[in-house]
Amino acid sequence: MASPPLRPEIAGRDGRPLPVLVDLPEGGAVTAGWAIFAHCFTCSAASTAATRIARGLAAEGFGVLRVDFTGSGEGCEPPAPDFAADVEDIILAAGWLERSHAAPVLLIGHSLGGTAVLAAAPRLAAVRAVATIGAPSAPEHILHHLGRAADDALEDGRAVLPLGSGTITVTRDFVQGVRETDVLRGLGRLHKALLVMHAPLDQTVGIDEATRIFVAARHPKSFVSLDTADHLLNGAADASYAAGVIAAWAARYTRDDQAGRRHGAGAGAPDAAAVDAATAAGAPPPEGRVVVAENGRGRLGNTVRVGRHIQLADEPVAVGGQDGGPAPYDYLLAGLGACTSMTIRMYADRKGWPLARVTVTLAHAKVHARDCAECETREGKIDVIDREILLDGPLDDDQRAKLMEIADKCPVHRTLHSEILVRTRAVTA
Repeated sequence: MASPPLRPEIAGRDGRPLPVLVDLPEGGAVTAGWAIFAHCFTCSAASTAATRIARGLAAEGFGVLRVDFTGSGEGCEPPAPDFAADVEDIILAAGWLERSHAAPVLLIGHSLGGTAVLAAAPRLAAVRAVATIGAPSAPEHILHHLGRAADDALEDGRAVLPLGSGTITVTRDFVQGVRETDVLRGLGRLHKALLVMHAPLDQTVGIDEATRIFVAARHPKSFVSLDTADHLLNGAADASYAAGVIAAWAARYTRDDQAGRRHGAGAGAPDAAAVDAATAAGAPPPEGRVVVAENGRGRLGNTVRVGRHIQLADEPVAVGGQDGGPAPYDYLLAGLGACTSMTIRMYADRKGWPLARVTVTLAHAKVHARDCAECETREGKIDVIDREILLDGPLDDDQRAKLMEIADKCPVHRTLHSEILVRTRAVTA
């Protein structure tokens, strides 16, 4: 259950109040962290979808601040939207939350509000997860729904557009602002978990917009279909479903946030018992050292410590483990894959090439040497690593060929192809 929303006073831009609604769990104790909800274009913080989703998240332990964008709250007739101002409103709301309660760890945006949270997220260091619902990949998308009003606003400074039983004022600053904003360019550097939610039958913002957002972002990222929901999530079941999915997904990144920061939590982070076992093993190892120690979680379970980062290692059940973490060869592949991706990224950035994203997929196997035509060894078995590299972006053939060449120059790749000496010595506790 959730308590009735509060209406605190927040100072907005130019001293004007910034209308907000605050939803708290029943009893007032926020256990899952604070979130900011950004409403859809022409909507308000009190819209049906905003209300249902905020209450659903509050019921799961989140504190939710619903911000009313400039020109969207009560007493604004006619409303005059401003995308840049919407982003600043989110930043202001986050600052108020940090001063009054705690910094927000989750941003949620519906429709154009989703685009706004994508633009605001890089400026909010404490935010660890961002969820969009029916969001366009570029704020300029909204201009398609304004018809002639957008051109009139550019020519005359402002235009009034009939909308339902009321009107909406479109200004020159709004049109120019959305045309100049490129949200997709920054998604590759978001460095936060992303959840993209969209209805395939959305007639206001097509599903292709969700695809553009998802492709431009890097992992960790997830996509959830809202099936037959409409754009405004008018159905109570659709809004409740969205709230439940967001709460369950965000908990992976936002719950126990302080512990997560200390231990490098995120996708694949160890559970509390593993963290306790690793903590008992002593202080973090010095830079350049990796410590692997049994953690008592099954016969083969180990905890891997690299500086402040903690991960688990195990073997599949089929070979005697409990599948409590990646296997040793998985870590070997991960090292090669990460090195490959980083090396390609650094080279492309240095050249200024339009590389949107690198995805490296790897697999390890042992094969008979006689089955490997390009191998020098002819007896016994050898290790084979298959590596597939996907380069997203408008690269030409020469650029792609060069980046594939650069992949083989990553330091880990070179190490695997060079002579390796492993020196082992026994130590006493």
